[in-house]
Amino acid sequence: MSETAAVPGNSATTSWKDATTRTLSTDGVQFAYRELGPDAGVPVVFLTHLAAVLDNWDPRVVDGIAAKHRVITFDNRGVGASSGSTPTTVEAMAHDAVSFIRGLGLDQVDLFGFSLGGMIAQVIAELEPQLVRKLIIAGTGPAGGEGIDKVTRITYLDVTRGLLSRTDPKQYLFFTRTPNGIRAGEEFLGRLQERTRDRDKPISVRAFRAQLKAIHRWGLQSPAALANIHQPVLVANGDKDRMVPTENTVELDRRLPNSQLVIYPDAGHGGVFQYHQDFVEQALAFL
Repeated sequence: MSETAAVPGNSATTSWKDATTRTLSTDGVQFAYRELGPDAGVPVVFLTHLAAVLDNWDPRVVDGIAAKHRVITFDNRGVGASSGSTPTTVEAMAHDAVSFIRGLGLDQVDLFGFSLGGMIAQVIAELEPQLVRKLIIAGTGPAGGEGIDKVTRITYLDVTRGLLSRTDPKQYLFFTRTPNGIRAGEEFLGRLQERTRDRDKPISVRAFRAQLKAIHRWGLQSPAALANIHQPVLVANGDKDRMVPTENTVELDRRLPNSQLVIYPDAGHGGVFQYHQDFVEQALAFL
């Protein structure tokens, strides 16, 4: 294992838009990552969504949590600036995430997984329970969850809608079409452009298709009991999630032995970004 430009903690950086992109080489993969926040305490590792790279994290969420905790975000294998070939199963993505976390020399972390990242977080918590202290999972569902096998169809539909309307598809995929939802989507997309230097590489079509295949396989798996995840879990979503239907979030809360549930009104898949101020307060209290 070798490491490039990895420095424990990054307390000098106060804003996500200014966080330096670093690389860490481990298990044959060069991972691109960023970090900020205080050096002390258990770090929070962010696990991101379908098609996302480092620049797709909401700066208000990253900066809000980094005000109290060391935050580490990274591109999984084959995504953005990370090397390698993107896996086609959630389980393989979880193994890569563990490899990255161990490569940083961390023995215990908190996980914040959004959408596909929430699926990865569930696998990590079951495979490496000693590694995970607490989990926050948002806009996600259990293996075999209701409607998860339809994510590919919905994604391609809304990508097409975005192309026809010259609108970022996340406006359709993440937010409701109510006035509140449309406004929240526009504000979210504006925040994603706040970082103007050292931006990440966009995901490749090949990696995007691999991620879609992994989510589809996750949706077709036998329903997961989740009884082995004993860590405290904060489960969150909007009340009208089209991508990973909200009933999956409620079902996660029902199956997990030690969970708290937050459902945001008039919100879709990106409810935690629409209600970023409230979500950060909930997350900090939980952590």
